Amino acid sequence: MSFNPVLVITKTEKPAWYQSSARFAKADNRTAVRQLLTTIIPYLALLATMGYTVQNGYPYWFTLTLGIAAAALFARIFILFHDCTHGSLFSAPRWNRNVGYLCGILTFTAFHDWRRSHAGHHITAGDLDRRGMGDITTMTVDEYRSAAPLQKLAYRLYRHPLILLGIGPLYYFLLRNRYPSPGAKKIDFISVICTDLALVVIWLTAGLTIGLRTYVLVQLPVLIMAATLGIWLFYNQHQFEGVYWARHEEWDPWRVAMEGASYYRLPPLLQWVTGNIGFHHVHHMRPGIPNYRLQECFEAIAELQQVKPLTVRKSLGSLRLNLYDEKQRTLVSFRSLKGH
Repeated sequence: MSFNPVLVITKTEKPAWYQSSARFAKADNRTAVRQLLTTIIPYLALLATMGYTVQNGYPYWFTLTLGIAAAALFARIFILFHDCTHGSLFSAPRWNRNVGYLCGILTFTAFHDWRRSHAGHHITAGDLDRRGMGDITTMTVDEYRSAAPLQKLAYRLYRHPLILLGIGPLYYFLLRNRYPSPGAKKIDFISVICTDLALVVIWLTAGLTIGLRTYVLVQLPVLIMAATLGIWLFYNQHQFEGVYWARHEEWDPWRVAMEGASYYRLPPLLQWVTGNIGFHHVHHMRPGIPNYRLQECFEAIAELQQVKPLTVRKSLGSLRLNLYDEKQRTLVSFRSLKGH
């Protein structure tokens, strides 16, 4: 992403165009309900159909084909959950909480605990001195060079695509979300316990009805595909060529929104599945905008359109960017360190 002087804003100054985005941070309850109905009902119907195919001896590849559509809807449910944690899906906090818990159970994620850690991500994104709050672990070049051999090996393994997009997503949704994140408050503990108990009830019910084998053959591949898509999206939202990072004393939250979060331009179907989250710079600029108004806001404010889009093809190259070079102010690959 090239540097744009129009988007240079101090920590305290809010740009004039920012005020015009406020009108988009208003929920439309009818739209929210429609999104829920057109996402959760088809998702549950697909799971039921997949279960039917397993129990009646259909080829498993057919079940997995249905699973691709179910995984897409799983990812979309998580976007609705994400909006609820920001209090933006519905106009009433009570409904955001209740629906957030429901979507959290469906996506194996505790509402209050994830809401707090995700809020931490929003207030620390792009800050080199406050890394580690709901982000992809990223070392600077100097940190990597001074690290012990085992630390380097662990970091290289962590950043390897097979771990980052393979084992990592499954671990995060299936295991990591089963216990509170660091710094959890009482309400966060309660949300984790409630979510875990709800999942136990689902597992027990499945075991007594369709059988655990059927449940696993249906839910596990859906979870794996959806989790991989989710981590891939999150990775590309903050790990791309030209991304903005800075030490805390120089850290600028407006540059974080406009240069530290991507505009990931996706094909129409993927844009629908991912709830417009590709307009991630708009989301970071004003997190209170619901997913169904992000594109509307983007199209209404010229300054938001000045951010260079990240295409699907270009995003594939972001996986080779593993370290942040503070001197060059850019992400670089492990390979770039050879000979230096």
